[in-house]
Amino acid sequence: MLRQQDVGHRIVVRRIVGIREGRPLFSDALGELVELSETHLTLATAQGPLRVPVAQVHRAKRVPPTRRPTAAAVVALERAADEAWPAPTRGRLGDWLLRSAEGWTGRANSALPIGDPDRPLPAAVDAVERWYAERGQPAIINTPLPLAAPVGAELDERGWTTRPPTLVQTAPLPLPIAAVGLGEPGAAVGLGGPSAAVGLGEPGAAVGLGEPGAAVVEVVTAPSADWLTIAAGRKGGLPDAARHVLTAVDQVRFAHGYVDGALAAIGRATVTGQGRWLGLSLIEVVPHARRQGLARRVIGALAAWGVSTGATHVFLQVEQRNTPAIALYRTLNFTTHHTYLTRVAPT
Repeated sequence: MLRQQDVGHRIVVRRIVGIREGRPLFSDALGELVELSETHLTLATAQGPLRVPVAQVHRAKRVPPTRRPTAAAVVALERAADEAWPAPTRGRLGDWLLRSAEGWTGRANSALPIGDPDRPLPAAVDAVERWYAERGQPAIINTPLPLAAPVGAELDERGWTTRPPTLVQTAPLPLPIAAVGLGEPGAAVGLGGPSAAVGLGEPGAAVGLGEPGAAVVEVVTAPSADWLTIAAGRKGGLPDAARHVLTAVDQVRFAHGYVDGALAAIGRATVTGQGRWLGLSLIEVVPHARRQGLARRVIGALAAWGVSTGATHVFLQVEQRNTPAIALYRTLNFTTHHTYLTRVAPT
């Protein structure tokens, strides 16, 4: 049977659709699992969303993707993601990356084991443990799968723990206009650069319709104090290293979503990977303003900026257990490129 670890992956479901002459009738459905609860599961199929009561499920299992990304594609995307979230303290172990940012976020405080560490695998893990011990931090390694499966096996033998899986999801640009809400009444988007792809008006302009409650999204080159406050609330503070992670990228923009003049949503985007990849992060809506389409509009504004720079694809990273976010991203044509596990050394 399915588990929460299967959310975000392709599955096949055989369900009972009726009874004939005392025997059950079955129908098979193939798609990406976007939600799994005690009572229902939801698939994104080629024909649209399909919600199936658990009581009707006869059999269900994960199936391999139609096309697995090549090792080179995983490496390229992981490198682009590292550029988009740059730790201020860095080291190298052959091709492996070592990163530290005062403990702010797992991504910026973990080793990335892609390529050749220039030594046997056990010695490489020993070196990672020493590097983090010298900085008074726990040793953490992010293992992209299946690329870093041998590293994971070594960590299993050493008793390293595993955090919940993270999905690295991608989509082609531009994103569907209707899905991100840019074509809906009340959507206003200010861009830090031209965006002929979506026809949003003058660069830097926030175009509002003046309606009460209308969302205005501005995309600018630096985060405001209020933007940083919301980000700090989500990430548990903002040390100096965090400000470096957020801003030390050549092409970076910060989305501010306002409702009635108050900041209600934020988002961040970068362009890395030699200009190919738009990276989305810190998409956050304050609790009282959720379920109003603000996240879609923030994503749409950042995606429009990415298109204006020449980016052709967009990526984001989301925990596999965050089923509401995965369901939202699926409506924007995101699919899972690969997964990674965050491994932590025993204390």
